[in-house]
Amino acid sequence: MRRIARGFFIVWVALRYGLDELVLTSFHNPLLRRLARILTLGRRLEAPRGQRLREALESLGPIFVKFGQVLSTRRDLLPPDIADELAWLQDRVPPFDSAIAVATIERAFRRPIGQIFEQFDTTPVASASIAQVHFATLRLADGSLREVAVKVLRPGMRTVIDKDLELMAMMAGWVEGLSADGKRLKPRQVVAEFDKYLHDELDLVREAANAAQLRRNMAKLDMLLIPEMFWDWCHPEVMVMERMKGVPIAQLDRIRSAGVDIKKLARDGVTIFFTQVFRDGFFHGDMHPGNIQVSLAPETFGRYIALDFGIVGTLTESDKEYLAQNFAAFFRRDYKRVAELHLESGWVPPGTRIDELEAAIRTVCEPYFDRPLRQISLGMVLMRLFQTSRRFHVEIQPQLVLLQKTLLNIEGLGRQLDPELDLWATAKPFLEKWMADQIGPRKLWEQLRAEGPRYAKLLPQLPRLLHDYLAQRPGDDRRELQELLAAHKRTHRLLQAVIWGGTGFVLGVLVMQVLPRLHWL
Repeated sequence: MRRIARGFFIVWVALRYGLDELVLTSFHNPLLRRLARILTLGRRLEAPRGQRLREALESLGPIFVKFGQVLSTRRDLLPPDIADELAWLQDRVPPFDSAIAVATIERAFRRPIGQIFEQFDTTPVASASIAQVHFATLRLADGSLREVAVKVLRPGMRTVIDKDLELMAMMAGWVEGLSADGKRLKPRQVVAEFDKYLHDELDLVREAANAAQLRRNMAKLDMLLIPEMFWDWCHPEVMVMERMKGVPIAQLDRIRSAGVDIKKLARDGVTIFFTQVFRDGFFHGDMHPGNIQVSLAPETFGRYIALDFGIVGTLTESDKEYLAQNFAAFFRRDYKRVAELHLESGWVPPGTRIDELEAAIRTVCEPYFDRPLRQISLGMVLMRLFQTSRRFHVEIQPQLVLLQKTLLNIEGLGRQLDPELDLWATAKPFLEKWMADQIGPRKLWEQLRAEGPRYAKLLPQLPRLLHDYLAQRPGDDRRELQELLAAHKRTHRLLQAVIWGGTGFVLGVLVMQVLPRLHWL
């Protein structure tokens, strides 16, 4: 019943703010419009459409605000008036009472706020769907003072989010049961991923840990600044971090007038994204403009500043390798390899014809190469690929949904900074270098060094383990294993001969090179 009630509330809010007319432009039936006015107790449509959409999303809660934040970065898909209004959702959601924020801090640390901070600004500097931020001054254990930002969780968030997620799970079940594409789309698994990310955002200690990991990962890149966390003052509902002083990325005129190279900034954004994804497998998953600033301080001039680390994405080594190979093949326009990778990964049924899938991918992607961002839309490419995937029964991978969302955010940001940016050309050298590192001697040495201690511990135990295994197996198995061991010994001797022979050859060459010089001396 709660889910049904929530569903009716969502419909009521949509009617109340006139979203039906915003979406259904042909909605002109006087009787239906009169009925909507009665159901919503007299809706008023005097406000601009963008404002009505923003206020409706705010009324529906944090999940819908998140949706509005993602939409706000896609100015290529939205009219300017709607995009400008939705941009307010990035960090200007109406704040909650500062007295509640103070009470939350005092409850978390069990002491008056005056004993925690030397100074605390009760006026929030930023307010988003999950939390709001206040500036303060903190005295450290060594007596020094630090300017800090205090993030405080909104009250009652867990209950609201749980209700919406229950409704989404129910609707996902309907989609899976009623839609022909339901099982392929895996809507329940996608909702489960969204559930995990949202609940992770509700734990500010987890967010602080995410920030610390990103700070370590990006320390040597000299492109991105991450605030320091003050662990003595981190709690699931309160997080105290270094105050970052930068200009919001949306204030491009101010950044440009300060002398920042905007084109370089756009390229750096792409490099940061691909570094986090392919080098680290750990990336910021909420890169909308409200979470990004640019430093104008002399020592860090022109670097990005990242904020809000509640949502991060992780990729396994196999995910990274698969994605990198796909990107590299795309950049080379090797559509046959892309099709083969889909088959090898199990994303398409085993009987899929490679040539047909290759032709379909080429048809989607080829028109978009060698064009700057202002002439293409990665969102449109993804949409067409999605339509093509239906024909070949491609299974959606829930663990990559967040990566796709982040990639769209990066494209939206790059489009605002430099419409002439060639996303493909910027990313291609990075991915090619990454692929070379993955299969080169350096990667082999790193793997050997990482696995060495484990094998060093295991090798002395092998004779005993093998003896115990042979003693417990039937005679036929023992005979087969003994034959296998004999073959292994022969192979081992052969390898030794090759190694010693190769070594002798190299030494012989060296001697032949050195002896004449000794004779000359």
